[in-house]
Amino acid sequence: MIAIDNKLISDEVLEEQFVCDLTSCKGGCCEDGVAGAPLEDWEKAEIDKYLDTVIPYLTPKGQKELKKQGNYVYDEEFGWVTPTINSGLCVYGYKNKLGVIQCGFEQAYNDGKIGWKKPISCHLFPIRISQSKQDPDVEYVNYEPRQDLCAAACSFGKKLKVPVYIFLKEPIIRKYGEAFYEALEASAQHLKE
Repeated sequence: MIAIDNKLISDEVLEEQFVCDLTSCKGGCCEDGVAGAPLEDWEKAEIDKYLDTVIPYLTPKGQKELKKQGNYVYDEEFGWVTPTINSGLCVYGYKNKLGVIQCGFEQAYNDGKIGWKKPISCHLFPIRISQSKQDPDVEYVNYEPRQDLCAAACSFGKKLKVPVYIFLKEPIIRKYGEAFYEALEASAQHLKE
């Protein structure tokens, strides 16, 4: 484990290899879990701000659940999360023609319609961030792929020799900034030597 500022990063983030293989997993992380995607408090405002623009991207079932549950829900274990449809697919997700789950927020962002990509917890997956119970200022940054769902991504990452932190460079910078990423990269180089 390495420490950068008040973040404790597991060695696996630097040493393991991972590249999403959507043709295999079909974006299953958007529907496989015990709750929706964890949200940071400020992300609730982004959802509220852009929801009207994103609604046309969503399925009728997703839209119905939004009206029923609200834009986000509180989970005892994870805090604020995105709502799901029958404890499965995130209400903001839909399947494209190939059966791959897409995010309505990300598609609207890619289409240039909104200025927020998607929840950072989704963007960072399979990195999971949790806070220390002893010190709320300390965050744990762990690599937690789903064993079956992410098997193809783990194999693909090994084949391409892409470490997790490199595959997730954009969301890591989005979450913690350029200086943090540079320190992470330097730590990875140090571990190699």
